[in-house]
Amino acid sequence: MKKLLSLICIGLITATACNDRAFLDVQPRSILDNDQAFSEPNQVLSILADLYNRQLDISTLKDWVTFADFSESFPSENGRVEIVQRNSWGFGAWGTWDYGYVRDLNLFIERATAAKALTDVQKTRFLAEARFLRAAYYFEMAKRMGGVPLILQSLVYELGSDPGKLQYPRSKEAEIYDFVIKEAEAIKNDLPADVNQKSRATKAAALAMEARAALYAGSIARYGVNTPQVSLPGEEVGIPAAKANGYYTQALTAAREIINGNAGSYALYMKKNELSENFANIFIDKANNPESIFVEDFKLKSGKVHNFTVVNQPRYGAEEEEGGRINPSLNLLLAFEKLDNTFAPLSITDGGGQPVFYNQQIDIFAGRDARLAGTIMLPGSIFRERAVDIWAGYQLADGSILTGDDRGAQKKLPGTNTNVQVVGFDGPVPGKEFTAQTGFYLRKYLDPAPGAGSRGTNSELPFIRYRYAEVLLNAAEAAFELGQKDVAASYMNQVRARAGLINPLNAADITFDRIVHERRVELAFEGHIFYDMKRWRLAHIVWDGNKLSTSDLLTNLGKAAKRSTQPYGLWAYKLYNPASPNNGKWLYKIVLPQAVTGANRFQLGNYYSFIDDNIRANNPKIVRQPNQ
Repeated sequence: MKKLLSLICIGLITATACNDRAFLDVQPRSILDNDQAFSEPNQVLSILADLYNRQLDISTLKDWVTFADFSESFPSENGRVEIVQRNSWGFGAWGTWDYGYVRDLNLFIERATAAKALTDVQKTRFLAEARFLRAAYYFEMAKRMGGVPLILQSLVYELGSDPGKLQYPRSKEAEIYDFVIKEAEAIKNDLPADVNQKSRATKAAALAMEARAALYAGSIARYGVNTPQVSLPGEEVGIPAAKANGYYTQALTAAREIINGNAGSYALYMKKNELSENFANIFIDKANNPESIFVEDFKLKSGKVHNFTVVNQPRYGAEEEEGGRINPSLNLLLAFEKLDNTFAPLSITDGGGQPVFYNQQIDIFAGRDARLAGTIMLPGSIFRERAVDIWAGYQLADGSILTGDDRGAQKKLPGTNTNVQVVGFDGPVPGKEFTAQTGFYLRKYLDPAPGAGSRGTNSELPFIRYRYAEVLLNAAEAAFELGQKDVAASYMNQVRARAGLINPLNAADITFDRIVHERRVELAFEGHIFYDMKRWRLAHIVWDGNKLSTSDLLTNLGKAAKRSTQPYGLWAYKLYNPASPNNGKWLYKIVLPQAVTGANRFQLGNYYSFIDDNIRANNPKIVRQPNQ
């Protein structure tokens, strides 16, 4: 009997083993092999969509904090005030080294090239898009890291082989920019010249990337001489000055291809009669927007939406009472010039030091560049058909302030028995998060659509990576650097006229300060100021770590090297003095929000982000960044 049982067990074990072998030979039904994945255009497109979704931006609508730095705004959330309380950035800030993404892009290019089921037309476009994304990421790496290993094929380590063949050294910084420019030129005609394609690479997107990359390389070559310490002997960091004009010429040529219509009919957005509303609408109008060239798109009920409006809208009256985080600074506001092309502080006091009174809150901002109210939500301005209620309290006859400790707080005015509102429902309340601590809210990218401020719905506004106005400004800067000031003026005047600055600048008016100023106000909160200040080698000057005095704030307006280390604010008060003819009128006071205790200091070691010790340990050919 025991012998019989043993035979049965052996038989069962043998049978099971046979089944296991059969099981292991079964191909998984939920995983496609390479041939299957690249056998059908829609499957290839889905793989490509994942690569599009992994693009890297310095600012993104998916994370409001990426907009809240560099003293251009105050972060009105207690958990984020460290941004205005630290005195410097770490060397690792802004770093990226995602060779997993590079490998996936290289694999896509290799597999799409080998795919037999795709037509030549399909293959050409898919390959051009993948090469665009790979060039875009190398551009992003160059901006942050300088020269990096340029790897254009998938690498495979064979067990027991020499790992040294996988260890690539850093390329020269110029070689990475050259690669980006060369790739854009190589693929531009393989991409559609279609202004209605916004979220996939087009000919215009490739040219816009090329123009921006060449401009960056040119300015690093030209202005790098001002910071000789920010360089390496092997040129992994730094670009020789002799290359500057060549890059500026490439930037101007690429930009002109877009301007001349060779990549489609792009134009400045001009659909609204009211100029500030028109400017704000550039970032709201998804349908037939002639200005946007390349965007990260979002779509309601698709799973890809963002909460940028939820967290930044004026909190009072908003869905779920959420919002209020990004408060633009007075520093930025003062950069918006007057309509006569001059720079001037706001009229807060008269020649005798006495307050200037205004009938309406908004009056103090009258006669300024229309982009101001299109970028920043000012006290008394309208959002979603409601006047934004931003004011800090009453100034009484003796000059003292009567205010409250919460939004819309009520108290009795002197000589009265009835409580009245003594502070705005949108703040500012000193130290209270989510209120307008600078006296302003952000306007750009806020979605007025019903539900956009609700966490259950969110917003589908796209984030614009390239737009036509930037192309014009890139062309203007390149022309200026090449000594073609009249050409620069013609491009810059187009952008300015759209903002109501109708007195054209002449060639003699075009200076480096003008170039820097125009980009700051036109492209505010679009992720440019950080890279612009770096490539012009101005970052360590503008953010020099010294606290910003009121005098600093109000002088040298329009100057490229103006200090801006702490975000200031401007608070509105209402006068309560029944005996005064100004009773009930508005006055303003400059304030430094009480949470601001630090002062931004950009160190020379911040020009290029730290390369992790583990990366350098695994690849001894990677040289260390300078000044770290």
